[in-house]
Amino acid sequence: MMTTYPGNLYVVAAPSGAGKSSLVKALMELDSGVQPSVSHTTRAPRGQEFHGREYFFISNEAFDRMTQDNAFLEWAHVHGNRYGTSRATIEERIANGMDVILEIDFQGAVQIKKLFTNAVLIFILPPSMEELRARLQRRGEDSTEVIELRLQNAAQEMSQAHEFDFVIINQLFDKALFDLKAIVHAQRLKYASQRQSRSDIFQALNLT
Repeated sequence: MMTTYPGNLYVVAAPSGAGKSSLVKALMELDSGVQPSVSHTTRAPRGQEFHGREYFFISNEAFDRMTQDNAFLEWAHVHGNRYGTSRATIEERIANGMDVILEIDFQGAVQIKKLFTNAVLIFILPPSMEELRARLQRRGEDSTEVIELRLQNAAQEMSQAHEFDFVIINQLFDKALFDLKAIVHAQRLKYASQRQSRSDIFQALNLT
């Protein structure tokens, strides 16, 4: 399915606090060719989050309707809330040659890989559980009880890292960002991607 699309699909997952969102944001600031996918969620906005930018914040009833209409490419329960990725939005963007990056739970990443076999799955790991706890505490968004729940979930999530194509250890942010950029660049240099993006050269060289 994915092989018929000129755009690339990057799927990034990580335990809460590992730095996934910061890395993806920095990547998109450096590379305008990578576009975000905005997921739907039933949770409330945090801080400066804005509807339609970080997420589409919808009610449980609206989420139910989209699920019944098979509107989601994938969806999952995460920390008591539901998150879903619009099937139509993703397919339209990669069909038009865009590179799309998703930030989702590991459950959703595995689901997407089954539907888009050429999707590039990337898992972000913290350097240690102690550092993960410290980052969650510094973030200042969650209670002690919620932080403990996130740490418990993190152990389960990280045990699934072997399902992913690439693993980045976010110990030093700049190094982790370099690794993420390298993955994106390498994907664009694959034969199929180059044939799509530089079709004029391939035709001139009689390559198919």
